[in-house]
Parts: sequence; structure tokens; C-alpha cells
Amino acid sequence: MLRIGLTGGIGAGKSTIAEQFRERGIPVIDADEIAREIVEPGEPALESLVSEFGEQVLHPDGTLNRGGLAVVAFSDPQSTAKLNSIMHPAIAERTREHYERHADAPIVVHDVPLLVENSMTRLYHLAVLVETPADIRLKRLVDSRGMDPVDAQKRISAQASDAERLAACDVVIDNSGTPESAQAAFAKVFAKRIQPFADNLAAGRTAERSGVQLVPAGEQHVQTAQRLSSRISYALTEAGLSDAEVEHIGSTSVPGLLAKDIIDLQVLTTTEAEWDAAAEALTAAGYPQHYVDAFDDWDDAGHVAKRFHRNADPGQPVNVHVRTRGSLSARFAAHFAERLRTDAALRADYEGTKKRLAEQHIDDRSTSRYAEAKEPFFTPLRDEFRRSESS
Repeated sequence: MLRIGLTGGIGAGKSTIAEQFRERGIPVIDADEIAREIVEPGEPALESLVSEFGEQVLHPDGTLNRGGLAVVAFSDPQSTAKLNSIMHPAIAERTREHYERHADAPIVVHDVPLLVENSMTRLYHLAVLVETPADIRLKRLVDSRGMDPVDAQKRISAQASDAERLAACDVVIDNSGTPESAQAAFAKVFAKRIQPFADNLAAGRTAERSGVQLVPAGEQHVQTAQRLSSRISYALTEAGLSDAEVEHIGSTSVPGLLAKDIIDLQVLTTTEAEWDAAAEALTAAGYPQHYVDAFDDWDDAGHVAKRFHRNADPGQPVNVHVRTRGSLSARFAAHFAERLRTDAALRADYEGTKKRLAEQHIDDRSTSRYAEAKEPFFTPLRDEFRRSESS
């Protein structure tokens, strides 16, 4: 199952995109509906609220008095914490029930207004943002919903900023224009990214790559690496590998360095015995194993084993190197990235090598021949590193 988190600021028109998913037969779990469901008469959460805050949180007909609840629940931090301790577990449990109801669906969407505010990106294979600039959202809230402009602006300001949402989400659908333009944008994203991702995930296969193209590493690579690392860390923790670490390595971790537009991540486990569990977790998270037997070549030092995974998501190339913590290869990967940040001569030499090889392997769609051609560049650096480590 491909899990998608759908979000957007108030007034962004998220419901327009949610409906596009529904029209394609894809289940949409609505977080707002769940929050209403769990406090209906007879629900345990409502009974807990009454027990904690008193009858004042009920209307005479037994339904929740949201205004009355707000008065007491937000009166002090302790009361707010009690409210959250009742609501959050109940919402999580009901959400789990909805997921189980759609366990056979290839794609399930979780519509969550506060996905970014609640740091939920890690829970999904993709976080989809319905983006509309704040000034347009303000106008919509006033014109379409009849909200007071001051109140509408307060609500917008209380949520995450546009920049925070962009950093936390993988897919952006522009809904600043007409509904038709938003629908067209969604259709393109669905056909080129979402459906292929779901197909790859179900088949346990990696996505095809578009070839060797070098771009300067920038802040977007750092943000993407942070987003992906949080997902992988969550998946590994859920699999019982809470001690595993995820590091951003490779050229995209060096600001300004010419790099393939591929995020390289290093997963560090305590022992090789944990690699099978890590492989299962990574595959489920959208990173199937690419090579059955992978290794780092240290020449006369021998081959150092590793596992190598790649992305099932056709929209974001990722290499995941699974190594043991403290191994020679793991230490060298971090060391090399740091040297590129601080050694201008090495950086210039590496960039020159990359440019030359990229031109020679311009037709290498898989990037494997380009990667192999770079190996001689690393040999003296590995030898130097090994000598320094053993001295």
C-alpha cells in the first residue's frame, strides 16, 4: 500500500484534490472527520472528556459542546495536555482502523490539515501539498466562506508557513488558479509519479533513472535528505532497529558541489545480522534492494560488504547504502564528504572528474557505468584514509 499524506493551508482548496483521488477509486481517510467521529455520543473519547472536564463540555442533547470544551481545555497547559492525552490516542486508533479497512487498496490517502505542524511527514511514502499563496487563501476565506479578514489572517498565521510546508512535502500541486488547472496538475502528477510509485512498491522494484545530469547541490537536497532520513529512521524503528542511524552522504551533502540529482543516504546498523530486517523495512518504506550482493572495493584490503537499496519513487532518485556502524567504508563515506567541504583542491579535482565522466557517459540512463568509471578516483583516497586510520 502506498500511503499518501495530503495537506495544505486553510483555504488552499485541499478538498479539490482529495476529490480527484476519490474519483479514481482511491480511499481518502479524512482526519477532520475522524476527529468528529470519536467525540460522538457513546464514543469512549467523549466519555473521557466528560470525566476529565465535567458536564459543561456537553450540550443538553448529549453532544459535545466544543465551545465549552475549549474554555476549560485551553485554560492552562496542564488542561491542554489532558485534552491531547485523550484525543490523540483515540484519533490514532480510529485512523488505524480506517487503514485496516482499506488494507487491500494499492493507494490510500490520509487527508491531514496539520500534517506539517504535527511533524507527520515520516508516516507516509509521499506527502502531497496543495499549494496556494497566503494572499489568495485569505481572499478565498473572506469571499467564499464569509470569514472576517482579521480572523482569517489569524488562522493562516497560526498554521505552518508556506516555506515550512514546501520543506516537509514531496509533491506540490498548484491550486492558485482555476479548479480545472489544479485538476490538470493533479492528473499529471498522478500519472507520472503516484501511480508508477504504487506499481513499483507493489512489485518490490526500483524506478528507472533518467541518466547522468549534474546540478549544483543546494538547500533543496538538504531538505529532501532530511525528509527521507526521517521516513527511513521511522521505518527502521518500527522494525525494531531503533539504534540504526541515517546519514546524508555523497555529493548532494556538499553545498554547491556539482552532483547527480540523487540523494545518497547511509544507514548504519550495529551488526550485519540486522541487514535482513533493515532490508524488509526499507523495501516497505519504498526502497527495494537493488543489488543482492553489494560491497565497497578496498583493493588489497578486500571487499567490505554492504547492502544497496534504491528508490521505488520515480520522482526522487535515492541511493541507500546499508553498512555497519564503525566499518571502514562507513567512516570513509562521512570523511570524504567532510573533505569535499573543506579541501578546495580536492573539490575542484573531483568536480573536473565528474564533468569529464558525465560527458563520456551521457547515454548511461542507469548511471551505473558512470559510477563505475569514478571508482579509480577513490582508490588513492581510500588508501590514504586507511593508512591514517591504522596509524
